[in-house]
Parts: sequence; C-alpha cells; structure tokens
Amino acid sequence: MGEKIKDEGWVYIIVCDPGHDEHMLGFNSKEQDVDFIPTFQTREAANDCLLSLPREKGKKYEVQAIHVDELAETAKKNGFLVAMVDGDGNIIK
Repeated sequence: MGEKIKDEGWVYIIVCDPGHDEHMLGFNSKEQDVDFIPTFQTREAANDCLLSLPREKGKKYEVQAIHVDELAETAKKNGFLVAMVDGDGNIIK
C-alpha cells in the first residue's frame, strides 16, 4: 500500500521546480473549460501518475504533501479547482 499521511487533512500534489520558484502543477480541461490541480491521497498514486502526465522538458517535478486548507486557499486565489486523482490519472472526486 502507498504511503498515506496519517493526520487528517493532508494530500499529495506535484510541484514544478521545487525550491525558490516552485509552483503547483495544474492543468486546463478544454472540454469543461476549467483549470484544476491534480491531488492524490497517497504518495504512491502521485508518483505513478507523474510518469504519465505531460511535463515540460528541463523542469523538475516532485511529489509533496500539503494540507487541504492551504491547497484550497491557493487554488481559489489562483482560479483553480482541486481534483482528487488516482494513480492512473482518473478523476475520482
């Protein structure tokens, strides 16, 4: 089973260029005309999905834990929705 954070309220996201200029990986669904941040329940699911997500050449990507409150606040401030995704990239919530 994948590593799951034991404390309530923590999820995993993918961060682009970790460090000083880091930002959350987000996507746009042209079909639904919505911007969203893929979010995962386990580190394993995030790592599995990372391999199949479109990435920019030369950028580094890292899976990081984030509290749902911080994620929701950042997403709202930047006009994104939060989508819970499984390891295969399917939106589950």
